Order: sequence, then C-alpha cells, then structure tokens
Amino acid sequence: MEPEEYFKAQEIVNKRRYDALRDFFAGKRSAQEVACQHGYTVSSLYSLARDFRSHLQSGSGDDFFFKDIHSGRKEIKDGDLKDLIISLRKLNFSTEDILAIAHSKNYSISYGYVYRLLKDEGFARLPRRSSEEKKHLELPAMKAPISITLQVVDEKFHAAGSGLFAFLPVIRSYGIDKAIASSGYPSTKGISRLSSILSFIALKLSSVKRYSKDDLWCMDRGLGLFAGLNVLPKAAWLSSYSSRVTTEMNTSFLKQLHRIWIANGLLSDTVNLDFTTIPYWGEVDHLEHSWSGKRGRALSSMLSVLAQDPDSGIIDYGGCNVLHKKESAVVLEYLDFYKQTPSGNQTLEYLVFDSKFTNYENLSKLDEQQIKFITIRRRGEKILEQISKNTHYRAVRVEACGMKKRSLKVRDEIASLAGYCDSKTGKSKSVRQIIIAGHGKSKPALIITNDFEMPLKKVVRKYCRRWLVEKGIAEQIDFFHLNRVSSSMVIKVDFDLIMTLLAHNIYRLFASKLERYGHLCDEKIYEKFIANNGDITIDTNDDFINIELKKKRDLPLILDLMKIFEHIQYPWLKNKKIKFLPAASS
Repeated sequence: MEPEEYFKAQEIVNKRRYDALRDFFAGKRSAQEVACQHGYTVSSLYSLARDFRSHLQSGSGDDFFFKDIHSGRKEIKDGDLKDLIISLRKLNFSTEDILAIAHSKNYSISYGYVYRLLKDEGFARLPRRSSEEKKHLELPAMKAPISITLQVVDEKFHAAGSGLFAFLPVIRSYGIDKAIASSGYPSTKGISRLSSILSFIALKLSSVKRYSKDDLWCMDRGLGLFAGLNVLPKAAWLSSYSSRVTTEMNTSFLKQLHRIWIANGLLSDTVNLDFTTIPYWGEVDHLEHSWSGKRGRALSSMLSVLAQDPDSGIIDYGGCNVLHKKESAVVLEYLDFYKQTPSGNQTLEYLVFDSKFTNYENLSKLDEQQIKFITIRRRGEKILEQISKNTHYRAVRVEACGMKKRSLKVRDEIASLAGYCDSKTGKSKSVRQIIIAGHGKSKPALIITNDFEMPLKKVVRKYCRRWLVEKGIAEQIDFFHLNRVSSSMVIKVDFDLIMTLLAHNIYRLFASKLERYGHLCDEKIYEKFIANNGDITIDTNDDFINIELKKKRDLPLILDLMKIFEHIQYPWLKNKKIKFLPAASS
C-alpha cells in the first residue's frame, strides 16, 4: 500500500472512527452527511460520539483512537514478582539464583531487569559468599511448580545447574540411560522410570546435601531439564518413590551396570574391598552397632560394603544389608555377583582387603576358586614374639605417590594359618607372608597372599593401593553425604547408596575424559568444571538445545570436550542434541 492509499482507505477501524468524529466535531458537518460518507448509520455515529465524550470526561489519559508507543524497555507491572525478588535478595540469594527461581515460576524476565530493580530499591552489591553460606540458603515460603514431562516450546531461561549437562554425554555414550530404562525400578503415571532415576542422579551430581531440604533445586529449570522434566519433583515425591524400591531392584541394576563396566574395559584384574559405616541418629532397636572411624566410636548404624577398581576408580558393587554374623561371607557374595557376567569377560584375579574383612576359612575357599587374595594378617602377641626372634630383613624401595619411592625393610617367608586348609582333605595349606618394618609404625605389618610368584615389590604396591577404596569412601561421605541418612527405613538407605555409587562412577567416567585432571576427586571436579550458571535456549525449529555457560577459567576445556559429543541425541529431551557455548558475561 502506498502512503496516499493508506490515508484514503477506510478498512482500518480506528482510522475510520477518527475521521468520522473529526468531521462531525471539528468540521461541524451534519450526522447524516458524516454517516453516509464513512459507512455508519446515524444511530451508530451518535453512539460513537457519546462514547468519545464519556472517554474525555473520564480523564484516563489514554488516547481513544490510537495506542501510545513508549520507547525503551517495557515495565513489568507485577507486584508479586517484585516482592519475590526483594525477599530473595534479603535472604542473600544472588541475581543468578533469583533469575533461576523466577524462570521456574514462568516469569519471563532478564538478568538486567533483576539487576536494575535491586539497584533501584537501594540494595548494594552482594558480597562474595562462601560455599557453606550458599549451602545453607533457604527459600521463603512459596509453592513450587508441579513436575511434568518436558514439553518442547520456544523458550529461554536461566539455570543455576547448567554445568550438569556436561554429564549427559557420559550417561548416553556408556548406555547408562538404557540400563535405567530397562531396570526394574518403578515409574509413576506422570514421570517415567528414566526421568525418576535421573532426578535422583541430578541431586547427587550437584551436591545437594539432603533430599528432605526443599531448597533451590526444586525451582531450578536446568535440573528439571536434565531429567526430562520442567522441574525436579519435591521431597515428598522422592521419599515416596524410594519406599517402593526393593533390594532385588537395586541388585539387578548393579548387575546391569557391572556388564557396562566389563564391556568397556573399566574393571581390571584387581578389586579392593572394604566396609563403611552409615550411622543413624534416631531411636531404633533394629540396627546393630558398628564401628565408625569418622566418629571414633561404635554407633547404631548400617554396615555397608564397597568394591572398587583401583585403576579406573569405578565402584562396582555396594550394599548396606550386612549383618555382623554374615560379615565374613561378603567376600564370597561379591565373587558370586562378579561371576554373573557373560563368559569370556571375567578378568578378576585379585581381591585385596584388610584383616577383618573375612576369616581364614573363606580365604581357603577363594584359593579353591583360583582367586588370589592379598590381605593383612591379624597380629597376636605370639606372632609378634616369633617375628621379633628373626631380625634378618632386606631393604627394598617401592613406588609411592607423586612418582617417588620409599625404602622399607621386608622379609619374605612361608607361613600357615589356623583354618586355612584344603576343604576335601582337611590338610593345612601354606601362604606367603611378607613382613614389613620401617614403615613408620611401632609394629610390623604382615601381608599374606596365596600368590607365590608375584614380585615382592608388586605385592606391597598392590596392597597399598587398597587405600584408594578408603579414599573413595571418604568422597562418598564428604561430597555425596553418605553418612547423612535420609530416613530410618533400611530400603531408603539402600537405594540412596546405589544412587551415590552411580553418581560417583559418572564423575570418574567424566574425569577420564579430561586430560591431566583424571586424578582429581569428585568434589574438585564439581567445583572446577561443573559448578556453573548459564542460559538455556530451546527452539522447536532447531535440533540443538543451546547452553551458554558463564565465563570461567576452565570453561574452554569443557567446550572443547563437549564438541566431540554434539552428535548425540537424547530421547528424554525429545531427541534434541546439546550444544555448549560461552556466555558473554561472568
């Protein structure tokens, strides 16, 4: 349309009303004449004139015909949103946290809007907060959105847990998502089995201390998207879900994961075994007392077992239904668990554990199954007296941490153990005993093994690497909060342990992809690479979900790594792919 045609046209309603009333009031023309020219009836023109007079007398300030266009940013007129932002800042939430919470409640606002509003309200810049202060932040009373399956629509939102998406390629490439989907874990009417388990994993990977603390995680759209939902389910749902999980489901899922580790060559010929204590602080009489090294005393607790590969750091097996009377048989139970794999893929040769893990009778059973063991002999007064009579040692240098070596005094000899005998003939069998002195302890250490061919240095080194499983247990306690029991019900603790082990293994798989950083513990990996905010953009016409991570010192390494996995599709994200991009802000 040409400009001249526009001003002559009468199809535009507001323009026609304006022209008619202008001729009627300003042109002083009759109603019949104006109505005929502009296509109105006389009564319609009089009604229009009446409404125009009423509008002018009301003094509203708005134009009767045309909408005023104001330049600049649009002002959001929502008192509830303003009150929400101010209340969150009073509780020391950062602008990024406030933005994530606002997006979870379907407010379409930007970082700049929150920043300007807080500045206009007189709030000073938020001082740097410690990690402990961030962990103890509590939301004001508000109703979080209901969790539903992801609906792909065009949207962009800010998420505090954007860094967690770096784990999705690991979960997908190793087939962990398929193992979850085919497991026996329950599903609900609105949330699938995969999304249910990924909800727990998202919390574990992001270092949420306790499920029962309805904290920022239930408002973060990023955590919800990780699991294929809008937001994660609430604490009540998590508790209800775990109560439906049985020990059989957990064991079956561990077997599926075990096949994945075997198929990808993540389990070597050696497994380190150890116990850990998960204490309970309530008043119960169905739990036994177990020694807690962290607390330095025996506590009402659950005794749990962990089996870790010393090379990859993968924890292959875990269980917390160990009773004191069956404690010595756990090593045989793990051996049965390990052998339930496809033939030809079994690589287990050595089991390494401490002196109290099992008895000598079970050591003979391991020997009959052609499994080598390396453990510590229990030192009684008579044994120490016999050792002291022979002072002949030889000096050896063994490998220590940090590419260093350490000098030890050792003696290699043959010994016999009470109860270590042939099950058929009853004859006593011999073991190899390595006496170690000069290691900084007042009493010598006695390593016993049924491997008579392995070089002495290698035996010592292999047993010393058993301490890796103790280091792994420390990570479970400090980072994954294994000793913070979420319920007195045994079944919930059992399920929580399995989710903890899976989260730990995902961290180890992710760390193996990072050159020069594979030795870092899970907490360091999280702080260095995963703990990051960002903006997430979903476009229905784009195959990718774009994640813009804020500037960070080690961000380039993550961006380079994630480019390798850009071709991967994620079924629980409607077969979308994920692309990581650097944000323009820090």
